[in-house]
Amino acid sequence: MPTPKLSDELAQEAADAFDALRSKTEAALLLGISRTTFNDRLKIAAERGMCGTKPVLPGFRIAQISNTPNGDYIKQKPERGESWALPDGHAVKGVSALVDADGRTIQQWVKTNKAAEDQMAAFRAMVDALKEDLPRLEPIAPPEATVADRMNQFIVTDSHFGMLAWAEETGADYDLRIAEQLLLDWFAASIAGAPLAHTAVFAQLGDLMHHDALESITPAHHHVLDADSRLQKIIRVVIRTIRRAIAMLLARHQNVHVVMASGNHDPASSAWLREMLAVMYEDEPRIKIDNSPSLYYCHVWGDTLNLYHHGHKADVNTVDRKFAAEFRREFGMSRFAYGHIGHKHSDEGIKTSLMYIERHETLAGRDAYAASGPWMSGRSAKRITYDKRFGEVDRARMTPEMVAGKYAAANDNEPVEQRRAA
Repeated sequence: MPTPKLSDELAQEAADAFDALRSKTEAALLLGISRTTFNDRLKIAAERGMCGTKPVLPGFRIAQISNTPNGDYIKQKPERGESWALPDGHAVKGVSALVDADGRTIQQWVKTNKAAEDQMAAFRAMVDALKEDLPRLEPIAPPEATVADRMNQFIVTDSHFGMLAWAEETGADYDLRIAEQLLLDWFAASIAGAPLAHTAVFAQLGDLMHHDALESITPAHHHVLDADSRLQKIIRVVIRTIRRAIAMLLARHQNVHVVMASGNHDPASSAWLREMLAVMYEDEPRIKIDNSPSLYYCHVWGDTLNLYHHGHKADVNTVDRKFAAEFRREFGMSRFAYGHIGHKHSDEGIKTSLMYIERHETLAGRDAYAASGPWMSGRSAKRITYDKRFGEVDRARMTPEMVAGKYAAANDNEPVEQRRAA
């Protein structure tokens, strides 16, 4: 049971006794209480501004002096503690305190976490140290014929490599093996049906990986994620998948421009992936890797401008102004401007006074969190073809059912039809 709060009368009594006798021992004897009890009451009296300024009690400071018609009102408070040195690379996340009935701190715990900026700096330093020894890939022979003024843009988003979904719970199985096969099947089908074009843009709009560290949690809010496999295995599969997709694009186009946007699930992983790809393909003149650390990206194709962002910082209603401001020069010189975002796993298009903004669906299946919420969307990815003078001239939307081979989850799930038949 908590200790009852000391009344103002008893606190004032202790302050008056100390003021009259200037001795804590004598004041305690006068009031008929122990010295310890008297000290506690006197500290509370000081906190409530009853002790004046002469002297300031040991361990206290003057917090406020108010001049009133009845005299000066002095408020003393406990001295602030000494500053606490944070460990290198940490930031204060929160403070927990144990307090008594009068709000005085008895003990406190300071919770810290690794500062995001320091973590990103460490990743960049690691990449800088390692990329000098990465093997450079040999140039690939270009195709024999392409259409000079055309560009095919292959837009994928929110692939969430490393996510695990159980069909009984989410409607469709999804795991690391399915993610790899599905994305490569989509690229094979999309490239096969695409018009001849000089350039390909591989626009990966973020959240390529489901989690960004050894723990399967979101980086910013630490939401627990349904994860499949180990982080290093996910990284290996991601690198293999992206390299194969780029190789397929190179076989059909003269040039390939690669955008690997940062998402809210993979801000660090997208950073090392951009830097690694830039080094791996630095001897391939037909590939341009956009390794900008910004969250916003653009590609100029004649009079046509395409802009990219994951969608976690600006949505379809606000991102057009951000794009125009971020790429003021490129936007001012364009006749046609198109913005592309992902993040919400659903399609939506808005034509503003500045540009056409399109949010794209994902090929990935739903995780348990998405399946339990009110959101409903399809699964698809798009190939859009642009002309230097005329803007968008063609597009194709393909779903997993249209492009995927026969696949089943690489876990212990049984086919849904088999369970229902049983």
